[in-house]
Amino acid sequence: MGKFFKRLSLAGVAVAISTAGHAADLPAPVIEHIPEVPVAAGGFYLRGDIGYKIYGDPSGSFSDSVIGTLRFERESLDDTWMVGVGVGYKFNNYLRTDLTIDYEAPAEVTGYAVCGACTGGFSKETAEIDVWTVMLNGYVDLGTWYNITPYVGAGIGAAWVNTSDQVSVNPGFGTTSYDGSNAEWNFAWALMAGASYAFTPNWSLDAGYRYKDLGTAKTVRLHNVGTGGSRIEYEDLTAHEFRLGARYTFNTAAPAPAFFPAQPIISNF
Repeated sequence: MGKFFKRLSLAGVAVAISTAGHAADLPAPVIEHIPEVPVAAGGFYLRGDIGYKIYGDPSGSFSDSVIGTLRFERESLDDTWMVGVGVGYKFNNYLRTDLTIDYEAPAEVTGYAVCGACTGGFSKETAEIDVWTVMLNGYVDLGTWYNITPYVGAGIGAAWVNTSDQVSVNPGFGTTSYDGSNAEWNFAWALMAGASYAFTPNWSLDAGYRYKDLGTAKTVRLHNVGTGGSRIEYEDLTAHEFRLGARYTFNTAAPAPAFFPAQPIISNF
């Protein structure tokens, strides 16, 4: 009987050793971790914009040492279009900045000056105003939902305001045109709001509104008026811009929730 148990014990030890050896020959379990695509956090970008510009009514006046200061009435500035380009940098998912250059096509400004000798009592003063602006802008992106990112922003810079083709129509006395143009740099600022839609990881469509303050436009000197050789000024140049543009961001990964959903962890044994 003792021999039987001794043989049974030896058999059990042999089986255990055999099983352990077989297990040692099996490959170790491999756990594959498939990383999520990183959310785009930053990068340089280029932008281009076109837009429609609605000017506010400026405040026109003429000052002369003989005539004095004459305020215009019923001033208006026609709507026009604009085009712009820029380069920017996105710091993270919420902050970005860009430097933009915009050209705003000529728009006709009109004002009426009291003229006692003129038929109807007013002269009509017109000129063309076109503008270049250089702006440094900052934006806060408010979050992204279904690839749509609303934002708000502000900018400061300079406006090159060019005034040309000054014409004075004096009913009963004829029309006077002034050759040449006058351009000056003004301080400019802007406030903006809008939203962008990312239709690929790098390309975004941007639709926005921008309010701009461009300073003052001044005509050439009117040497045949009085003796002071003064000029007409149009102050408080402001505009409402409705812009549509595109942005291309370099070296950007697609946001995981929007383009590439996160993958589950796969374990192979």
